[in-house]
Amino acid sequence: MSRRTENQNSPDFIGRPVWAEVSLSALTGNLRAIRDYVNPTGEKRKTPRKVLCIVKGNAYGHGGAPVAKALEKAGSDWFGVASAGEGMEIRKAGVRTPILVLGGFWPGEEKNLLEHKLTPAIHRCEQLLAFEAAAAKLRKRNVAVQLKIDTGMNRLGIMPKDADCFARQLAKCKHVNLAGTFTHLASSEVLTDTELGHQTRQQLDRFYSTVERLRALGADTGILHIANSAAIAARPESWADMVRAEFERKLPLRPVMSLRARLMSVRCIAAGEAVGYDATWIAQRASRIAVLSAGYADGVHRSLGNRGVLYVRGHAAPIIGIVSMDVVMLDVTDVPDAVVGDVATLYGTDGDQIYPANVVARSIGTVTSDLISGVSQRVPRFYIP
Repeated sequence: MSRRTENQNSPDFIGRPVWAEVSLSALTGNLRAIRDYVNPTGEKRKTPRKVLCIVKGNAYGHGGAPVAKALEKAGSDWFGVASAGEGMEIRKAGVRTPILVLGGFWPGEEKNLLEHKLTPAIHRCEQLLAFEAAAAKLRKRNVAVQLKIDTGMNRLGIMPKDADCFARQLAKCKHVNLAGTFTHLASSEVLTDTELGHQTRQQLDRFYSTVERLRALGADTGILHIANSAAIAARPESWADMVRAEFERKLPLRPVMSLRARLMSVRCIAAGEAVGYDATWIAQRASRIAVLSAGYADGVHRSLGNRGVLYVRGHAAPIIGIVSMDVVMLDVTDVPDAVVGDVATLYGTDGDQIYPANVVARSIGTVTSDLISGVSQRVPRFYIP
């Protein structure tokens, strides 16, 4: 087999040959696909559902600022980040779209939120008046916040029984307004007729009853949003006014990021010889062993040792032995003509082939966001139109 086109056109750069390619056309195409999906033709709504793109954790390893800039140009309505610091980095890149800080704020962060026009999620009643006081001190008006309601995740958010407390506090605010109200689903991907499968329905009921209570107390609850990625795909009843799109999706969308590295060594070993730490892999035949210029400090999950594969020249090359910090060993015995410098792909695309990241993640019992967020800062990103 001849060398694949993708390998021939790999980015030319000096340094350790491990990199990630981010397809901006796939990224923005996925945003359009999600927007179309949650706004089906023929549905009668006064306003189309909005899409909030989650770009926390360096956009799940894709690069927070470049991804946000591309999605803003493509029409993202909101962005979601974990902290004020993440929001500030995106603002420094020139992004003007509203940003929701999902993790709320710590005392002392109010000034940064206000100066960079970041919208904090309110998780506890006392946070609202603290933010109101900060806005008053800086003479800011019509400052947006969003309210998170804990409907069963038991993680962050006010409890439904605290709705009266929140409404009373909100009525005292002259500088802050409630731009949105949301919750987070704990098991939206479970569709079985079981107690766990019924949890989403229970959460929806709690959410909407709490929203109605807030409205009865005079609060304008703003944009309602519930659906995370799994719910976008499988729970239309949770779509509300806006959905939160992440990088773990079940919709038929295009892979955005491809993680690649080059082979830095290829050698032959005899049957019976061991490879790597603790001799966890022993050759059962005469074998050709390649060393890949990437390890767990780059984003090759350590759990892939002796169970994962990378793709070289369109062939699966099993990962053998324990994944090291900087290198991975591959069995390329069945990869014709594999040589030093060949490109190996862990997930993403390679020519016409697609190697989904979610398949890799599930093979080691984790989720896509865990896998792709592990692509470290030392791995250069190349943004492909």
